[in-house]
Amino acid sequence: MFAYAASLLAQVTLEPFNRPAIDWHAVAPELVLLAAGALITIIDLVGLERVRKLMPTLTSFAFLAALIPVLTLWSQEDELPRSLFDGAYVVDRYSLVLKGLFLLTGYVIALLSTNYMSEGDYYDSEFYQLIAASILGMLVMSSSRDLISIFVALELISIPAYLMAAWRKRDLRSNEAGLKYMLMGVFASAILLYGMSLLYGLAGSTKLVDIAAALSIGESKPLITLAIVFSVIGFGFKVSAVPFHTWAPDTYEGAPTPLTAFLAVASKAAGFVALMNVVIVAFPGQSDVVEPLMAVLAGVTMTVGNLIALRQTNLVRMLAYSGVAQAGYIMAPLAVYGTNVDRVPSAMVTYLVIYAAMNLGAFAVVIIAARKTGSAEISSYGGMFGYAPGLTLAMTMFLFSLAGIPPAGGWWAKFELFRVLTDGNRYLGIMLAIVLAVNSVIAAVYYLNITRQMWFLPTPDGDTSRIVTPPALQVALALTLLVTIVSGILPGLVSDISGSLQLALP
Repeated sequence: MFAYAASLLAQVTLEPFNRPAIDWHAVAPELVLLAAGALITIIDLVGLERVRKLMPTLTSFAFLAALIPVLTLWSQEDELPRSLFDGAYVVDRYSLVLKGLFLLTGYVIALLSTNYMSEGDYYDSEFYQLIAASILGMLVMSSSRDLISIFVALELISIPAYLMAAWRKRDLRSNEAGLKYMLMGVFASAILLYGMSLLYGLAGSTKLVDIAAALSIGESKPLITLAIVFSVIGFGFKVSAVPFHTWAPDTYEGAPTPLTAFLAVASKAAGFVALMNVVIVAFPGQSDVVEPLMAVLAGVTMTVGNLIALRQTNLVRMLAYSGVAQAGYIMAPLAVYGTNVDRVPSAMVTYLVIYAAMNLGAFAVVIIAARKTGSAEISSYGGMFGYAPGLTLAMTMFLFSLAGIPPAGGWWAKFELFRVLTDGNRYLGIMLAIVLAVNSVIAAVYYLNITRQMWFLPTPDGDTSRIVTPPALQVALALTLLVTIVSGILPGLVSDISGSLQLALP
């Protein structure tokens, strides 16, 4: 997988000698992660079983090492944005925040996977290599401003995920999860490619800025509308938007739980990054087509996701449908991007950052609790406060955040969405804000139901023995809880980082 990634990265980094020198610092995060991933692969091939226990640690250090050039680039604000490869790759504050988000998410996923994978009856070294390869694709996606690099990044994200979804080879549900995810993913890629091919035919270029220039000439044509619709549908599969969400619940339930957290957070966020890049950069003159389409998709997605989540008895499936609804929330600002393009990226990135913390935290609790109960049924969480008060408090905070209840950070994420939607008093934005408010109330019902189970109902089997939490899971829980609480109590910290984020054009 890393050999494949290296060949792809080489295609976009190696240029003829008569062109300007490459800005190696700008692509340092990708190169560091690529080199670290290749080194981990070699160590695994040489050491085999002897180095198996080192894989989670080495992978975690790889993500932290790649974070260093992200921070150094951020510190050189005067030199941003940096445009590479004739405008096909842009490094700006927007992309750096997303790269930091993906690397830290990968770090938390490695922590969540440590005990889960080592205690399972399967070889786990390749699992971490695939996670690193998928995160590499997300780093590339953050800076991509070209259809080819966007599609390559999407496939580099998706192909390892197909393999990991079916990682539990002796589990029929895991096999089903991997098969459904792969088939639906391939179908989505085909639709997306068709939309991209139409855009290339209309513009004669794969660069987003060239497509924007070509589509802004004259009025919208049926072929332009068709290209936009197919492109949005392709991304809709990636972010599990309704009606393209059918793969998500079965895949989330059947896949290894750490991978479910990865798909629900990192993979979904990468899909939204691709959607933002294409819609905001390539379709600025087509808001009359894109905005109604995004409004309908967002409204239907959040409503269907929440209504189905109400009926779930399994916490993982509930979080899957909750993730579908959250996709609708995140998508909503794109329904008003035509008149509020300066604030849409910052609102969406703010939500993605807080969503990553609270959702990863919720999955961390699911993994920890399953070590005792062996089940993800909501009824198995009854009476948890009696034998795991700290875990119950943490889960309550994550659920409050998902519901948008202060002081957890989710309230600020939703507030940012409402502010963008209602800015300018546009009818479409106000109506979508009302739909979002109603759905937030619906979502609070099933989030608070889990809280009721943990705090007020008895333990189903009467077992009140304490839950033993391994150190790696403790660190993951502490990090996600810290971000969730701080972002809610001190939202200005989040605003200072994301408030000025814009997609820089080459």
